[in-house]
Amino acid sequence: MAHIKVLIVDDSAFMRRVIRQMIETDPEIEVLGTARDGMEGVEMALTLRPDVITMDIEMPRMDGLQATETIMEKSPTPIIMVSSLTKEGAKSTFDALDKGAADYISKNLVASSFDMMKIQDELIGKIKAVARKKDRLFGLRTFKKPEPIIAAKKSFATQKIGFVAIGASTGGPGAIQEVLSHLPGDLDTPFLVAIHMPGAFTGAFAERLNNLCKLSVKEAENGEKIKNGVILLTPGGYQTRIKRKGLTDFYIDISDEPRTSLYKPSVDVCMASVGECYPGRSMGVMLTGMGHDGMEGMRLIKAKGGKTLAQSEETCIVYGMPKAVVDAGLADKVIPLDKIAAEIVNMI
Repeated sequence: MAHIKVLIVDDSAFMRRVIRQMIETDPEIEVLGTARDGMEGVEMALTLRPDVITMDIEMPRMDGLQATETIMEKSPTPIIMVSSLTKEGAKSTFDALDKGAADYISKNLVASSFDMMKIQDELIGKIKAVARKKDRLFGLRTFKKPEPIIAAKKSFATQKIGFVAIGASTGGPGAIQEVLSHLPGDLDTPFLVAIHMPGAFTGAFAERLNNLCKLSVKEAENGEKIKNGVILLTPGGYQTRIKRKGLTDFYIDISDEPRTSLYKPSVDVCMASVGECYPGRSMGVMLTGMGHDGMEGMRLIKAKGGKTLAQSEETCIVYGMPKAVVDAGLADKVIPLDKIAAEIVNMI
C-alpha cells in the first residue's frame, strides 16, 4: 500500500517534532517534510505535492489562513488545521474551513499521556480519512447557494415530527453548516445538534451558525427550556440530554455523566434522550463522522417509532457514523448532504 505523504507546517520546532512523532507511529504515513511558516509551507506544498498537510494558524510572514487560501488556489490539497483551544483559535479554524481546509485537530500542550494518545489517534484517523477523499473532497466542500425550501406533503412520515436530533463528528462543521443554513426560518420544530468538538469551540461554532442560518442557533445551557424553531448546539466537554417536566415542558440537562464515555458530548446520549422524551415524534439525522457513536441513539429513536436519516457515503468526509446506522438497518433513508435539509422539512 502506498504511503500517505504528509507535510507539517508549524512555526514551533517543538510542535513540528511532536506532530511528526505522532503520525510516524503509523506505518502507512510518511512525513515528506516540515515548514516553519506559511510562506515556506506554500512553497513546499507546490514542490512536494503532499497528500495531506497539517497547518498551524498563527505563524510569522504568512499565517495558516493565508497559506491555506493560497494552496487551495494553486494546488488544492487536503489540509488539517492544528488549532489552539481558545475562542480565537476556534474562530480562526472555522475561517480556515471556509477557505477550504478539510478538518481540524485541537492541540493541547499540557495534555496528559492518555489525552496525547487520543490526540494522536484522532490526528492519524483524520489524515487517513481526508487522504482517501482527496479526489472528491473539494467538490464536497463547495456549498451551493441555498434554494428556497417549501414544506411539501410528508414523504414517508405519518406523524408530525416534534423534535430533530442531529449527530456528526469528522467533517461535521461543514456538513452541519450545509444542512442548517438551508432550513427555512418558519419551522416550529426544535433541534438539538451534537458534534464531537472541544468546549472552547462549540460556543464560537453556535455563534457562527446563528449568523448563517434563518433559524436561531445557540449553545445549549443547563436548565434551558426547549423552544420551537430554536437550534441548540451541545457544549463540548459535557453530556447533554433532553428531560421532561410535567406533560408538555422539556428542558436541557447538562452534566458530566457518564464520566466514562469516550465522547463528550456523546451523540448516543443526546439522541437516546430525544427518543425517550418524544416517542414516535422524534427524528435522528446522522452526518459524517468516524466511529459509531450515535448508532444506539438512532436505534432507540427508531424503536420508539421515530424517523431516521443518514448521510450518503459519497457525500461524507468520513462514512463511519452513518455507515454504522445503515449497516444496522436503522436508516429510513440514506440521502446526499445537499438533500438532507429538504427531507427534514418534508418530514416535519
